[in-house]
Amino acid sequence: MKTAGSIFLRTHFPTPTKLLFLPLTNPKHSLSLIPISISFTRFSSTSPNPILYGPSLHKGTAPMLQRPQNDALLTLREDAFTRVFHLSALRVPSAHCSALETRLRGHLLNWPRVRNIARVPGDDLDPDLASLVTSGESGGGEEGHVSLQRRIYGQAEGDSDILSPVLYREKLARRFNTHGFMKFRNLAKISRPPKRKKKKKEDEEVKVERRTGKNDFATVEVVEEDDNGGGILGNLVEEEFGREKWRGSTRLLLLDERYAGCGVQDLPEAIKAVLKEYAEKSANLTFELVRCKLTLFYDYWQMNEILEVLLPDGVVVPSAFETVGHIAHLNLREEHLPYKTLIAKVVLDKNKPKIQTVVNKIDSIHNEYRTMQLEVLAGNHSLVTTVVENGIRFQVDLATVYWSSRLATERQRLLSGFTRKDVVCDVFSGVGPLAISAAKIVKHVFANDLNPFAVEYLERNSVLNKLERKIEVFNMDGRRFIKAMYASDKAQSITQVVMNLPNEAAEFLDAFRGIYKDRPKDMECNLPTIHVYGFSKAQDPEFDFHERIRIALLEVAVNVEMRRVRLVAPGKWMLCASFVLPRSVAFANTAIVT
Repeated sequence: MKTAGSIFLRTHFPTPTKLLFLPLTNPKHSLSLIPISISFTRFSSTSPNPILYGPSLHKGTAPMLQRPQNDALLTLREDAFTRVFHLSALRVPSAHCSALETRLRGHLLNWPRVRNIARVPGDDLDPDLASLVTSGESGGGEEGHVSLQRRIYGQAEGDSDILSPVLYREKLARRFNTHGFMKFRNLAKISRPPKRKKKKKEDEEVKVERRTGKNDFATVEVVEEDDNGGGILGNLVEEEFGREKWRGSTRLLLLDERYAGCGVQDLPEAIKAVLKEYAEKSANLTFELVRCKLTLFYDYWQMNEILEVLLPDGVVVPSAFETVGHIAHLNLREEHLPYKTLIAKVVLDKNKPKIQTVVNKIDSIHNEYRTMQLEVLAGNHSLVTTVVENGIRFQVDLATVYWSSRLATERQRLLSGFTRKDVVCDVFSGVGPLAISAAKIVKHVFANDLNPFAVEYLERNSVLNKLERKIEVFNMDGRRFIKAMYASDKAQSITQVVMNLPNEAAEFLDAFRGIYKDRPKDMECNLPTIHVYGFSKAQDPEFDFHERIRIALLEVAVNVEMRRVRLVAPGKWMLCASFVLPRSVAFANTAIVT
């Protein structure tokens, strides 16, 4: 009985071939890569917390990593995060690659962001022809191979368009000629080579390793076997069979790391059964087991993985930050401050191009304008940015105004309770995240803020979103603003009052006491619904905040709907209290009796 197929094991030999993770494209393509030489040192296998599965910076081989001990060494070297993993792979025909990947999914590498399939450059040529292309002083090597591919097919590996304008023009001419179109006036324009842009001279001091392809964070290097070595290993077909050269394109299926260094006889029976099934289908079908190296570069690793290596043991890794437009706002602890530049560099690298500036709050908010003291740690020094929230654009300058993206959900919850008949009074509006968003829903908005810079951006944002006709802007103290609004004819139209100044908003509630004292007590009036925000560190935050509201209004019976917004610090809650202003408070007599 004639053998149906064969499987070979390729051992380590010093002839490297570069591979890239690429999508399955035209098998006529090929690719040339630039080899990278780095000296490595192996990590100690006696790690206190060994990681059993998946890629890790504590596994594989890597250049010597020096942890910075003082400010002079606080620099981040990307090449120090290169890791090499020794794996085994199955070389299979490209036609059966997808089906085999599905069948062998549980035995493949299956690492995040790393494809199980690697392509072998130069596998589209006949071995005899490939040896002629890769030999000789002129036109040899990988450059000669790519040149030949361009001559034959008019295109090369990684190119989405035809490189040769002449071949492209002839192809179009043949196609249009079959339909009777002999003249195509754009052919000359299409065939004209594009102008080449002058390449900028790279800085000689900083040399960056070039990695080609879409996923430039990972490459595969397979070590080929010489012609005289190796032999047939394993009896998958139970008969002797001869060795055949590869014909056509092939792919590599990267096996799980636990199979690294294994021979065919050491593979699980499930893999052998699948390969035998496919080998029996065709007499020319061949499989090979090869050794390869998977290299993961700095771009592969996540932010927390890099920070775990950079920061000393026992230091908590900062895992979250607030995003305001192109700015990443950090709240670093005191233990992080010696490494703040490293942390900011990693945050910037791992969130480009969305994040362009990284800042850290260096002091809590103490001033009356609620502005934060920020320090720029990385990126450009522009603190003026544009934020999009609920489909509305807001221009913000974090150096002069206050903004919190973490309250976006709370603002949306508040907006969901507004109707077209409402008139909203925003006492502490800032740059208008709530006031401008409400203007798209409600009838009218009165917005006020004490900070003149915030008022300037409030007016600018209302014009930017074409809502300036529905917003009236004021620049005065909150207590004075409340009294001025209810002393005017606009008081009857106000249905919703928002007071989002958690530090001291409850103290401004006394301004509502006696707002209708000069009017008849039996008159019909619209009493507004007040939404006031505040902080509480009490064991029962709802009760504590309710007591402060009752004290400010001098009213015992106040029906308040309390809601916890978020936990801003351990034991410190931000709450929102919503209630209809009591009639007894609105008509209270505030005259001092002597």
